[in-house]
Amino acid sequence: MATTESIQKAYIDYVLTEGKQPQSVYVFAKKNKMAEEEFYRFFGSFDAIEQSIWTSLMQKTISEIRSQEIWPQYSSREKALSFFYSFFELLKGSRSFAVYSIKKHKTIGTPKVLEPAKDIFEEFATGILNEGLESAELNDRKFFSKRYKDALWVQFGFVLNFWIHDDSAGFEKTDEAIEKGVNVTFDLFQRSPIDNLFEYGKFLAKNGGIKEKMGF
Repeated sequence: MATTESIQKAYIDYVLTEGKQPQSVYVFAKKNKMAEEEFYRFFGSFDAIEQSIWTSLMQKTISEIRSQEIWPQYSSREKALSFFYSFFELLKGSRSFAVYSIKKHKTIGTPKVLEPAKDIFEEFATGILNEGLESAELNDRKFFSKRYKDALWVQFGFVLNFWIHDDSAGFEKTDEAIEKGVNVTFDLFQRSPIDNLFEYGKFLAKNGGIKEKMGF
């Protein structure tokens, strides 16, 4: 009997062997000795299978890192780093499929195949970012704080593309890209001299008459 996992596995095997999607659901179902209607009980299309594979990778990563005993002690930055390192470590086991899927769906912006995974990522990112805002680890900037999750997704897309083209041993360069990229992103989320300058500017504007009171 077919299952979600068995169809995913059969699909991955097919596209990596043939270099393309099956000609039709009928052909795919027949090759895997299942009725066509059985396929549709699990998926509505081949793209839906690919979406589910990326979603499963995202969900598995988040589940695994949250189960770590040290997880509650991590800062927002450390939780983001843990996710990135863990996701790309897990992705190594599906590298051939990941490269095929992303290159096939290459487009400007988020590929359709990653859209459901993006929703899961953004929910996770919003959670750890809100923790950082509440603890004052991150700077709560009016209008911009809600976009922090978008910056993390952009960083995810950058690292994914970097990883796909990374030919270093053990993907060491990708680990370096994660470390530098996530840290730079979180540096931007935290209070900076620019914030201090902005606050000082607001203070001067609010107290513009102070020079007259001081006799200057």
